[in-house]
Amino acid sequence: MFNTLAAFAMLWASAFPAGDPVPYETAVAADPVVAVSPDIADGSSEVSADLTPEQAALMAEDPDWNARASLYHAGGGGATGNDSLGCRPIPMRTLATDPRVIPRRTKLFIRETVGMRLADGTIHDGYWYASDTGGAIRGQRVDLYTGNGRGSMQPVLRFNQQRLTITNAGRFDGCPPAWNTASR
Repeated sequence: MFNTLAAFAMLWASAFPAGDPVPYETAVAADPVVAVSPDIADGSSEVSADLTPEQAALMAEDPDWNARASLYHAGGGGATGNDSLGCRPIPMRTLATDPRVIPRRTKLFIRETVGMRLADGTIHDGYWYASDTGGAIRGQRVDLYTGNGRGSMQPVLRFNQQRLTITNAGRFDGCPPAWNTASR
């Protein structure tokens, strides 16, 4: 199976220039598992995001971690002030980890969050940034920062206490990027 996925990723990357979105119809014809958005809970085949060649390659890779997710938000006893790097947490980007398992400053790709529709109507690209730690985050666990207030958890609520497949997508310097510069 791995050889097939690796070959698919190499073909995919060569077929589309870096940074260009891959049309949904092409993704479906090539591999429906990659193209179907996890945002659709009712099992329909609707897709809400195009994949870049980098995203397609990360989807095809074996995950580096399978971690149980929990959620945290500002205003609920969690996220008060800055994260462990001294940065302001970025909703739906900042992630708390056990730094002995997933080092801080690791750019992560969580395939289950690709295509997830956020409260403001934007579509999640699957990239998260390990810039926080937490006392309850031990071992293969991650804590997803959702924003301000309990309502901010809605888009990712279905992932609470679920196992997520996480791939190392590189490193980042400074603070996690804002939405408009995160995956480019």
